[in-house]
Amino acid sequence: MILANAFCLFFFLDETLRSLASPSSLQGSELHGWRPPVDCVRANELCAAESNCSSRYRTLRQCLAGRDRNTMLANKECQAALEVLQESPLYDCRCKRGMKKELQCLQIYWSIHLGLTEGGEFYEASPYEPVTSRLSDIFRLASIFSGTGADPVVSAKSNHCLDAAKACNLNDNCKKLRSSYISICNREISSTERCNRRKCHKALRQFFDRVPSEYTYRMLFCSCQDQACAERRRQTILPSCSYEDKEKPNCLDLRTLCRIDHLCRSRLADFHANCRASYRTLTSCPADNYQACLGSYAGMIGFDMTPNYVDSSPTGIVVSPWCNCRGSGNQEEECEKFLRDFTENPCLRNAIQAFGNGTDVNMSPKGPSFPATQAPRVEKTPSLPDDLSDSTSLGTSVITTCTSIQEQGLKANNSKELSMCFTELTTNISPGSKKVIKLYSGSSRARLSAVLTALPLLMLTLAL
Repeated sequence: MILANAFCLFFFLDETLRSLASPSSLQGSELHGWRPPVDCVRANELCAAESNCSSRYRTLRQCLAGRDRNTMLANKECQAALEVLQESPLYDCRCKRGMKKELQCLQIYWSIHLGLTEGGEFYEASPYEPVTSRLSDIFRLASIFSGTGADPVVSAKSNHCLDAAKACNLNDNCKKLRSSYISICNREISSTERCNRRKCHKALRQFFDRVPSEYTYRMLFCSCQDQACAERRRQTILPSCSYEDKEKPNCLDLRTLCRIDHLCRSRLADFHANCRASYRTLTSCPADNYQACLGSYAGMIGFDMTPNYVDSSPTGIVVSPWCNCRGSGNQEEECEKFLRDFTENPCLRNAIQAFGNGTDVNMSPKGPSFPATQAPRVEKTPSLPDDLSDSTSLGTSVITTCTSIQEQGLKANNSKELSMCFTELTTNISPGSKKVIKLYSGSSRARLSAVLTALPLLMLTLAL
């Protein structure tokens, strides 16, 4: 009898622990978004191999053709397709800048996400994979070439932008692509048309996408002590063809024009994601990542939203697209806000100055930086776990974060270390972010409680 009771007890505990450890114990809201993201070209291939996903994707594309979002969502078939696709790899997919099929990847991305947004968001989520690497090595290289740490008198007399152009000429790929865009952008078409802007933009995109950033950044973000140097820096992209025009359009009109093109729209969204001023970080940049901001800025060159330095001032760094806010009407405040993201952006200014000085924040990224504005989901209201009430947020967890930030200084030995430990309440963790999945949550905790309650009774039975 004792052996039979012991066997029953062992079997009961084994099955219970198995059920608690199995993936089925994770509720749907916890499982959702856990899968690692793939690029959208690959995600499209995975979707095409599955009949349900493939048919829903075709339906969604038909829904988006010639219809606005509200009309689309009023159609039950369109809404059903959208809900199904949010559970597919297509929702979490991302692209890489400069990848072989970048345009195709971005077209797939926006075919899903344009149906999930209102269409008039000020900031859009970036379709590109987040940048987690740093520019420390390139900063050190820039420090050597710019003369930081050398004789201050010699460094002050150097034209670092001229030095950057000379360094480019020593690299075959850089020299070839630079000569190409200079030739195309300087080629006059007629007395009324000074150049072919479309071809000039294409040549600039090829230069900044195919030449290593240790060359392109040195030409674009070189530090200057005099006006001649600053003017050379401003002339890097041949602004008379690629940037300036007879009249300045309204910035919101320029943004609308940019968002028609998938590439331009993506580069603008990436700029906002990586250069949007943050007042919770040491550098005013998201995740204190200078590289992400500088890369996003360079990525916009060669499009309608091409930015450039507004003057040849060696002391004040001000960049802007070729636009203003005249004629904005009741959207003037929105227009000014958009323009300030370029002209009065502390993150972008600090990143450019840091590169020119050859310095960086001595802090490793804790994880990828996702944009603040994520595309909203259109889905049915999830059912609450057994132990949660309607007033409890489903995606709430308490995360204790301790980081050690070493303040930037000229002498590393004299810098002080600032330790910050804080507990923050996070809600609605965005898709694709690192999530802490608690195994014993929801109904799992209820089953564990039942085990602990039944265990004394079983032990008593075994003893009898």
